[in-house]
Amino acid sequence: MIICSNCKHSNLDGAMFCAECGAQLVGADGTTQNITTKQFEELNKDIPTQDVYQTFEGSDAWGSLHLLDTGQVLPLSTRNEFTMGRISEGQPIMPDIDLSPYQAYAAGVSRLHGVIKRDGTRIVFMDLGSANGSYINGKRLSSNVEQVLNHGDIVALGKLKMQVLLKNA
Repeated sequence: MIICSNCKHSNLDGAMFCAECGAQLVGADGTTQNITTKQFEELNKDIPTQDVYQTFEGSDAWGSLHLLDTGQVLPLSTRNEFTMGRISEGQPIMPDIDLSPYQAYAAGVSRLHGVIKRDGTRIVFMDLGSANGSYINGKRLSSNVEQVLNHGDIVALGKLKMQVLLKNA
């Protein structure tokens, strides 16, 4: 096993990047190996098989963001506007939706990456001048220009992808 120096996750011998945080592993020699089903099951034995994903709850929620990599659901409720990004030490302005727990740094999410807001019946997204850009259904957005979102659209903040689900859409 190779222990990641960044997050201390145990990785299989021969792994070049950490399966948990994506960091390059020290001592990775560039060779690969086959993983047996038994090894895979052993690595994943502590992962719960049910009730992993949050449900979309709350009668006041007007929509939700479903993170495609993890299945996590982030409800959008009560407020009409949410900034999205990641928290870092010493940051004076915090995003409303902190994506740090979802490997945002490794995915290239900026500290204040974008904003999603409800304007009457319209839902719009705007990139806030992020370093790695934002995409809607694979199309790169211009910074500081609002783009209308529809139910089911895929929004990517850098490489972090989420599907927008709108209530009553």
